[in-house]
Amino acid sequence: MAQTRGNRRIARELVLRALYQWQLTGDDYAKLLVQAEEAEEYPQANTVFLKGLLDGILKEAAMLDAALAPHLDRKVEELSPIEHGVLLLGAYELSHSLDVPYKVAINEAVELAKRYGGTDGHKFVNGVLDKLAKETRQVEIQAQGKR
Repeated sequence: MAQTRGNRRIARELVLRALYQWQLTGDDYAKLLVQAEEAEEYPQANTVFLKGLLDGILKEAAMLDAALAPHLDRKVEELSPIEHGVLLLGAYELSHSLDVPYKVAINEAVELAKRYGGTDGHKFVNGVLDKLAKETRQVEIQAQGKR
């Protein structure tokens, strides 16, 4: 049975690992999912969330890269696999996980970048996703400004 009450943070972490693997090997969804399922933390993860994120990001990677590109200080191809994976995950959540507040989506991506990325990678991720949020979550941001 798919687990919907599990931890979304663990799900995001496993998705990031899968995206890293995907960038290095080009493995398909099925192979990446098997690897995620073999992870020690998998039983604690929200597996429905994990599968939706991974599937959606892989299907929309080119569109997500295009949405991210205007906010980058370099070409997408020049990003480290971790930065690229975190940005793909954050961009997908901002555009599709509308049940997740935009600040939470950005914060979760920043935390992943802090944990797995380079020294100041989290600052870069924060800046890029903050700019993207102004496009993808305009209504939510304006609503918060009026409170």
